[in-house]
Amino acid sequence: MVIPKEQLFLTLILIIIMMIVIVIIKKAIRKFSFVQAIEINRRKVIFNICFFIIYLISGFFLAIIWGVKFQEFTIFISSVLAVLGVGFFAQWSILSNLTASFILFFYHPIRIGHRIKIIDKDYNWIGEVKNITAFYFFIKTDDGENISLPNSLVMQKGLQILEPGEALKSNDTSTEATETIETIEDGS
Repeated sequence: MVIPKEQLFLTLILIIIMMIVIVIIKKAIRKFSFVQAIEINRRKVIFNICFFIIYLISGFFLAIIWGVKFQEFTIFISSVLAVLGVGFFAQWSILSNLTASFILFFYHPIRIGHRIKIIDKDYNWIGEVKNITAFYFFIKTDDGENISLPNSLVMQKGLQILEPGEALKSNDTSTEATETIETIEDGS
């Protein structure tokens, strides 16, 4: 078997370029995240997305270097996309959770560590956001409960961002109001 030296050389150059690009992007993301005050969890996700895109582009160029025919490559990619499309259509909730995760992560004002109140007629959840993953939203309530909600459900509920001590004040006032009502009822 003959080893094609030109393709090995081009592959080595591609790997070196990829490593240089990764180092440059790491530095740029770190600098940008400090300037914009992006927390470490968000920074990790941004790193992972950038690395995925770099590896995807590098894989494409690697396929070109090693002589994969464009027509065969497009047939392969379209087959993979068709299978993914059918899978996501069959599991639409997975796709909606991923989309909701993206929206919560990049566009929603709620961040990990914020105190929130989920506005719901059946539940009174007040607590701290512990984590936002690709599928779930994790909260530790003031009562000590750990609650995980699907991201798509969180997007459907109203959320109120609270100040660090605000939930305690609102609970105290409702207790005072209840005591006042009981006093009035006992007096009459």
